[in-house]
Amino acid sequence: MSATPRLFVDDDLSDGASLDLSDEHARYLNQVLRKKLGDPVRVFNGRDGEFEARVENFSKHGGSLTCEHRTREQTTSPDLHLLFAPLKRQRTDLVVEKATELGASVILPVFTARTNADTVRTDRLRAICIEAAEQTERLEIPQVGEPLTLDKALDNWPQDRRLIFADESGDDGAAPWGGATGRAAPILEALTPFKDKQSRWAILIGPEGGFSPDERSTLRTLPFVTSVSLGPRILRAESAALAAMAVWQSVLGDWRG
Repeated sequence: MSATPRLFVDDDLSDGASLDLSDEHARYLNQVLRKKLGDPVRVFNGRDGEFEARVENFSKHGGSLTCEHRTREQTTSPDLHLLFAPLKRQRTDLVVEKATELGASVILPVFTARTNADTVRTDRLRAICIEAAEQTERLEIPQVGEPLTLDKALDNWPQDRRLIFADESGDDGAAPWGGATGRAAPILEALTPFKDKQSRWAILIGPEGGFSPDERSTLRTLPFVTSVSLGPRILRAESAALAAMAVWQSVLGDWRG
């Protein structure tokens, strides 16, 4: 990994283009990293690949860079959406940061019957995505969707996108976590039949305490849903999201090389 700092910008990038630095970016380069005029900086915008630029100047409220040449062509991550029930702030931040690192193309908070969080600041989540992409050599930023209820998300669901539903419950309502009957297949077993098929995918992770019986019943009847188990232990919601994404990337995503 290059030691040259890396910034996400909104500007169009091309050889020789001049880029205005925001006050935040200028302060980071000048005061935190102690960069000087002429020092290299890598920039990307999610459209034009990555460019090497040079510090042109620093001013009282910003500065500028000059693009020199493209160092990487634009690529995109696999078409994988992550839907998750918002958690407490730090844990939500963790899910969003790691989902960006793991290659999610869309991150969508969904409110379920047992979701504890009341609000979600999508501007904050996008800022977390940008920082994670800058640090992990990713060339594009995941789209952060406005929060929806689970019902609303399912009502508008595209039929050509399969949905992995992390289902750790059984069918016996009187037994802890639903007993042993009606359990979903292990995620690796459930995904393997799709290995050579072209499909768009999403992963749905519920809140602490899982989905309500009505939500679980509805999900299991939908033709585009594949219910999966994430192993013999009950994972915390943030662990479940990251585990499911890692297995998906290994079987169907860009971890296959």
